[in-house]
Amino acid sequence: MVTIEIDGKSYQAQAGQKLIEVTEANGIDVPRFCYHKKLSIAASCRMCLVEVERAPKPMPACATPIMDGMKVFTRSTKALAAQKAVMEFLLINHPLDCPICDQGGECELQDIAVGYGNDTSNYQEAKRVVISKNLGPLIATEMTRCIHCTRCVRFSKEITGVPEMGDPGRGEHMKIGTYVEKNITSELSGNMIDICPVGALTSKPFRFSARAWEMQQHNTIAPHDSVGSNIAVHTRRNKVLRVVPRENEAINEVWISDRDRFSYEGLTANDRITSPMIKKDGTWKKVHWDTALAYAVDNLKQIDSKSVGALASPTATVEELFLLQKLMRGIGSNNIDHRLRQVDFSDQDQAPLFPYLGQAITDLENCEAALLIGSHLRKEQPILNHRLRKAGAKVAVFNPIDYEFNFPVAAKMVVAPNNWVSNLTGIAKALLGNGLIPTGMQKLLADSEVTEEQQAIAEALQTGEKRTVLLGNLATSHPQFATVRALAATIAKLSGARLGYLPEANNTTGAWLAGAVPHRKAGGEAVVEAGLDAYAMLSQNLKAYVLLGLEPELDSCTGSASCLEAADFVVSLTAYKTEAIENYADVILPISLFTETSGTYVNAEGLWQSFGGVVNPTGSTRPAWKVLRVLGNLFDIAEFDYVSSEQVRDEVQALVGDKKPSNTAGWQVPTCLENMASDGLQRITEMPIYSGDALVRRAEALQDTLDADVAGIHVNPTVAKQFNGSEQVQVNGASLPLVLDERVPDGCALIYAGQIAGTWHGNVEVS
Repeated sequence: MVTIEIDGKSYQAQAGQKLIEVTEANGIDVPRFCYHKKLSIAASCRMCLVEVERAPKPMPACATPIMDGMKVFTRSTKALAAQKAVMEFLLINHPLDCPICDQGGECELQDIAVGYGNDTSNYQEAKRVVISKNLGPLIATEMTRCIHCTRCVRFSKEITGVPEMGDPGRGEHMKIGTYVEKNITSELSGNMIDICPVGALTSKPFRFSARAWEMQQHNTIAPHDSVGSNIAVHTRRNKVLRVVPRENEAINEVWISDRDRFSYEGLTANDRITSPMIKKDGTWKKVHWDTALAYAVDNLKQIDSKSVGALASPTATVEELFLLQKLMRGIGSNNIDHRLRQVDFSDQDQAPLFPYLGQAITDLENCEAALLIGSHLRKEQPILNHRLRKAGAKVAVFNPIDYEFNFPVAAKMVVAPNNWVSNLTGIAKALLGNGLIPTGMQKLLADSEVTEEQQAIAEALQTGEKRTVLLGNLATSHPQFATVRALAATIAKLSGARLGYLPEANNTTGAWLAGAVPHRKAGGEAVVEAGLDAYAMLSQNLKAYVLLGLEPELDSCTGSASCLEAADFVVSLTAYKTEAIENYADVILPISLFTETSGTYVNAEGLWQSFGGVVNPTGSTRPAWKVLRVLGNLFDIAEFDYVSSEQVRDEVQALVGDKKPSNTAGWQVPTCLENMASDGLQRITEMPIYSGDALVRRAEALQDTLDADVAGIHVNPTVAKQFNGSEQVQVNGASLPLVLDERVPDGCALIYAGQIAGTWHGNVEVS
């Protein structure tokens, strides 16, 4: 520690810290534009010039390291003169268009100009005009306003890892933009809107909607990935107009993904349903809530409870999921599940308390070696991907598709799904010398051979001391998930790595804890007789279904609603009314979305985060936990009289108690290590980043991005020859465009899920 003097007062600070960090920590205001605490130092704007004793000229506070005994003056005549001179130069080419600028009212240039600008300008020449670039559907540009702080350029390179933004030219001829005329593709691109100090980069969906002082800010939690990013929702007149990040260093730092930022557009989608409806004689009609609830209960009571199944979205709150499972078990059925994209449940009794990341989110930054199994981490979990990228770890990947990552990959294997087991076995055998394993597993590994690729992954995973093995969405949905999980655990133990899961949705973890699984009650207590899992419920024709916040034809691995259409009675608690829902549902109960209700999400590290509603429910919609509470009362289920969501949350937390998550259970030894049989082309199913749930599928701006343009059957050029030059391919009776994609391995076809034209299951038949 060293002692420095700022404006006549002494302060203790760490040697080598930048001067601006010390002033900021002690509440001393120093104006700045280019400095950002999460970005590298550019010192390009010169607005933070301060006087340093014995220095011949003012020094930039952002780039000046402190030294013991340094005396600094931030408000001296010399410092103020330098700051005012810089401000005058910055305003030379800046347009006077504050009245029509979206940044007005929250503009750093406006704020600092009040304190350091003049009321008149000495500049009489013509101002520079810059043609704005089209960066895509998310970011609006007015580049004449740009002051060349280069925050966006540094963000693009240092945070997103994709250097899409650049600053060619010098002086006033510098032009910020993409090097090549193209859209920004980063899944974190919206953060450039936040860090831009002026109105050069603004939100395109929000453009000209409201002024900053007209809106109210409400804190809540993002409803998509398993990070649980902290966000602030800006509203006006009971309408959500914008979403921005809320700082939380332990979770999302100061960033959020574009999915969390722009999905709010789905809150006001055209197919939002606002009144209860029932279907009689094939005709839908709006009814009062009492009528709809009574109709649902009367019909469900006529059906044997063992023939009733409940399917829930993992984006629902802990309170909603808990009440749904309590309702189902109260009527005598354990048929409840949220694992809509999983097909292998054979080892579910040995699964951990919940799909645990295996570490704190911040620990990923300290990781020295990592193995990703079945994960497109950059698109599935953008914030976790950023943490891992910051670590600079040796990362090995094992995937069915040759994904592009934004960090160096030390070793990789692109393996068709039917060959996963043999290749993971080879990686495990390459690590055998690192420790003892049970005789059963040793025998299973004995006959396998180790290839160079498998050896390379094993060696990469043995780097350093802090290691992790992470199972992603594509691993969870693998038809041999139980064996894949066992092999991943073996690899983790032999390499001394932490085993972690990357939960698919924002509340997958909460769904397990709330008991929304057929084999466990809330808190992880095993049931005597397990019910049907999601895949079984969607494959077998049950007589009745209760759906919570999902569209099974888009959200499930089967991609089919045929079992629902064949059912005697279907109750759908949903925020949207689609043609598919009208076909299979008999009652539609309109529920509130995440901004309209209170609740709790549990993230991948097991952190509970509660939030409140920020706007009133739309129309006659009701929070799902209230709807389920009334259903429980109508079924006369005991202890169902809840008066608040907090009361429900507290009950779940009491049931969980002091149970701690752990992925270090005993050795899992599968019965065999055989690859699955394959006949014809294997289908690889991936859920696109902007199709994962009902809300994001209705965000128009996100659906216009390149990441949403995934229609078609993707095959590599070798496989494409089998189609004899055809541009359209018949898949289970539907015609899909053929897309050449060199990322796809031989013998495979990639068809994205969550698409109206891409929801088919099984092998691809060439016709």
